[in-house]
Amino acid sequence: MQIQDLPYPDPGVPDARSGPRFLWWLGRNQLGGQFKAMAWGLLHFTSVSALPFCVGMAIQAAVDRSGGELALAGGLLVLAAVGIALGDTFLHRTAVTNWITAAARVQQLLARKAARLGSALTRRVAAGEVVAVSTGDVEKIGWFVEAVSRFTAAALTVVVVCVALVVYQPALGLVVAAGLPVVALAALPLLPRATRRADFQREKAGRATELASDTVAGLRVLRGIGGEELFLDRYRSASQEVRRAAVRSARMWSLISAIQVLLPGLLMVGVVWYGIHLARQGRITVGELVTVYSSVMILGYPLRHFEEIAMAYSFSRPSARRAARVLSLERATDAGGARSDSVSSDSDAVSGDVRSDGVPSDVRFDGVPSGDLYDPATGLLAPAGRLTAVVCGDPDAAGRLAERLGGHPAEQGTSVLLGGVPLDELPLDTARQAVLVQDKDPVLLSGSLHDLLDVPASGDVGARDALAAAQCDDVLEALAQGSLDTEDAMDTRITERGRSLSGGQRQRLALARSLITDPDVLVLDEPTSAVDSHTEARIARGVRGLREGRTTVVFTSSPLLLDHADRVVLVHEGKVAAVGVHHELVHTEPRYRAVVTRETDEEAALSGVLDMDELKEEIEESA
Repeated sequence: MQIQDLPYPDPGVPDARSGPRFLWWLGRNQLGGQFKAMAWGLLHFTSVSALPFCVGMAIQAAVDRSGGELALAGGLLVLAAVGIALGDTFLHRTAVTNWITAAARVQQLLARKAARLGSALTRRVAAGEVVAVSTGDVEKIGWFVEAVSRFTAAALTVVVVCVALVVYQPALGLVVAAGLPVVALAALPLLPRATRRADFQREKAGRATELASDTVAGLRVLRGIGGEELFLDRYRSASQEVRRAAVRSARMWSLISAIQVLLPGLLMVGVVWYGIHLARQGRITVGELVTVYSSVMILGYPLRHFEEIAMAYSFSRPSARRAARVLSLERATDAGGARSDSVSSDSDAVSGDVRSDGVPSDVRFDGVPSGDLYDPATGLLAPAGRLTAVVCGDPDAAGRLAERLGGHPAEQGTSVLLGGVPLDELPLDTARQAVLVQDKDPVLLSGSLHDLLDVPASGDVGARDALAAAQCDDVLEALAQGSLDTEDAMDTRITERGRSLSGGQRQRLALARSLITDPDVLVLDEPTSAVDSHTEARIARGVRGLREGRTTVVFTSSPLLLDHADRVVLVHEGKVAAVGVHHELVHTEPRYRAVVTRETDEEAALSGVLDMDELKEEIEESA
């Protein structure tokens, strides 16, 4: 895989059982690039290590006054220089390719997982951790995957040079061969402590990132209540903890770096001292002494990769662990047992008839099911082509139920049925084509308004119609007035997450985006909670008119929306408690009235007494 070939057609199925297993899986999927980098690394490192032998040969040739050997040494030096240039150039090219392709693979895996999990991701993993994994952690993982091949080439070079020195000059070669393992492995006992400190630093940095993300997301609210200084103090404290952890980690790594400098220096001193002693005895020549000395000095270059691979693994292990944790998350579905031959619901369910050609009548030829939307867990039924309003006393329960209806359950359970077909058994893209869920806090991506509304859609609903139904006329006027360089409001830019807009404006633009999509089933969770009552009434009429003949489910407790619904369902303690229309339920169902009118217990008791008095009067009149 080359950089120009990215993205991967299929990034594969990762081994996310642990961080090390994930790193191993990444390495195995890049064996071609790893072997290329290792080959170029061997050429580079062996060419560098050959320089001392060439220099030693040249010095000995000068001492012996041998022109032929001097010419041979010069030729070998030229070959070594060419090997160094070629090896270094292509090693760097291949190493960067391995780094970028590994990071790109991880990013694609994370993006695919985020798309599969949807809104469930941020409920199961902190937002700051998701940000850390998709940015800094990806780079550290790519660094380790890339560094493995260079470390392997450096280790093989050290072995080859040791063997060559033993063959070339056994007396000094044995000293070098015995000292190099000590030099290479001396820092090994310090690595666990350095790794723990690095992990602690990453943990503190992740918490600080999460705090910063939450602070930015809630900046408008913080300014409204005057809480900026409080959160600024919290972030300042968190950043100081990160700084202290980073200093402690840097101290350990500086100690390891000092050892990597000190021990090779001591080995060089020992080799020179012993070599001079042997030279004075006439047991080795001056050229051999220079060769061994230069080799020990040059070996410091490949030995640095031992420290780098230790650092890369130390820094990438917690990153890989976090990435594996995110990639191991699965949709909380249980397709088994989702089907049933008979379905009981809050009203008579529409059974899927089978045509003479064997195709269920509630499944279209494009594979997307249609029909009634039914949740066996709660008994909620949304008849096809009708506007159903759902009232829940618990907003969190309403959000979870809305996600269940869209095929994104937060917990294991029986699948929601669409036309008798379990959503969990459908391919993810098919399920999302059939059912669209807009949660209570929709996200507006940065870009122009035209880009915001450029979403996959049926084509039956135009942007102007959707904006009109969502009552966005004043939003367009405000955007046009606030933009001096564009005349068309559709070309005005929306800032990140729509922070330049009010809460009601963001809700209406998000609603327009959902209406343009025109799915078979549209689920809206509190779509008008930040809108004034007059605008809310117009939105209720607009949505009902635009979604005529389409299945629409609205989670709300607003009487203005409830009054426009074909049917209203009250869900109490996870089960359907009442079904009807708004004006009936508000008089006959106390629990419904308590949620919709915000009625207190005392008011409910008084209302019950008044209802009993009215009932008595009706009985007396009929008697």
